[in-house]
Amino acid sequence: MKVAHVCLSNYYMDDRAYQENELVEEHIRQGHEVLVIASTQIFTTDRRREFVEPGHYRCKQGIEVIRLPYHPWVPHTVAKSLRPHKGVYQLLEEFAPDSILFHGMCGWELVTVSRYKKAHPDVKFYVDTHTDFINSARGPVSKWGLHYLYYRPIVHWCLPWIDKILYISALTGKFAREFYGVPEDKLEFYPLGGHPVEDEEYRALREHTRQDLGLSDDQVLFVQSGKQSASKKLLDTLKAFTGNSDPRFRLVLVGSLLEDIREQAQALIDSDDRIQFWGWRTPAELRALLCGADVYLQPGSQSATMQTSLCCRCVPVLENIEGHGIYTENNGWLVSNEQELAAVLAEISSGAADLRVLAAESEKLAREKLDYAVLARRILD
Repeated sequence: MKVAHVCLSNYYMDDRAYQENELVEEHIRQGHEVLVIASTQIFTTDRRREFVEPGHYRCKQGIEVIRLPYHPWVPHTVAKSLRPHKGVYQLLEEFAPDSILFHGMCGWELVTVSRYKKAHPDVKFYVDTHTDFINSARGPVSKWGLHYLYYRPIVHWCLPWIDKILYISALTGKFAREFYGVPEDKLEFYPLGGHPVEDEEYRALREHTRQDLGLSDDQVLFVQSGKQSASKKLLDTLKAFTGNSDPRFRLVLVGSLLEDIREQAQALIDSDDRIQFWGWRTPAELRALLCGADVYLQPGSQSATMQTSLCCRCVPVLENIEGHGIYTENNGWLVSNEQELAAVLAEISSGAADLRVLAAESEKLAREKLDYAVLARRILD
C-alpha cells in the first residue's frame, strides 16, 4: 500500500524517535511505499525552533521526504502559525496514497487534504492530535485567536472527510472534545507507542549496559530523559534522589538542561557521585540504556520516551495527571510532588516493591497496547 504522512502542522526531524518517525519506519518495515510531506520547521535538541531548506531527499532509512516552504504570499511571521503551504494537493495526486495520516490537526493544509479525500473517497484519512492545555493555547491570543477562531473552524469544516481523529492521551482527547467540539464518534484513542524488546535482545542489551556502568544485579538503575525544564520536575527527582542514601541506587540523566533549572540541577548532579548526566543520545543508545534500567522517572509533564521505557520493561514513576493511570495500573507509581517521589524511592530501597514483578507487568502492557507494529497497521484499515 501507499501511505502518506503529512507533517505540516508539526515538526518532522530525521533520525529521532518521535511518533512520526516510528510510524513511518514501521510502514517501511511492513513493505509499504511511504511519502513524508513535511514543513521546513524543526526543533533542535535544545528546543530551539529552526528552519531548514526546502527540498526532496531520501533519508538513510530509505524514506522519501519532501519539505515544503510556507506559501510565498503569506508573510513568514504569520505563516508559521497559520501553516499554509503550496503544492500539497499536487504531491498527493502524484503519489496517489491509499491511506493518509495527517500529524497534528492545527493548520491550513488540513483543508487541502480534505479536498483530496473528497475527490478520492476510497482513501483512508486519519488525523492525529497531540494538542492539550499543557502544551498549547496557554495565552489568550493563542487560545481564542489562533485555536478557537482559526484552527477550530478548519477542523469542523474538514470533519465530514476525516475518518477518525486519533488522540494520544486523555488530555488531548479532552481538548479535542471540549474545546474544538469534535464529536465522540470521530475520536479514537491512539497512544504513543514503542517496540517491545524480545527476550534475547533484552537480555543482551541489559547485560551489556549494566556491565558498562559497573552495576551488579542488586543495584537499581533509574533513568530520566528529555528536554528538562521546570515543568519536567527534574529538581524534584534530584532532591528526592540525593535525599535517599541507598548505595545501590544509580541515576542516569539523558537529554538537556534548560536555562530555567540548569544551575540548580547541575549543582545537585555534582553533589552526588551516583548521578551521571549524559546529554543527548541516539534512539538506539537510549533504548539500550532503558533495557539496562530498572525504573523510568517522569515526575513532570509528558514524554514519548515513557512508552519506550515500558517496551524496555522499565517500572514507570509518572506525574499524577489525567491519562497516566493506564500506564501505571499494575506496574508502577503516580506521584504529584517531591515528597511522594521520595516515598517511592524509600519503598524501592526497603524491598517492599518487587521490581521484577512490576517489570513483567510493564512488558505485558507494552505488548498489548503500545506496539508500533500494531499501531501502524491501524491506519491502513
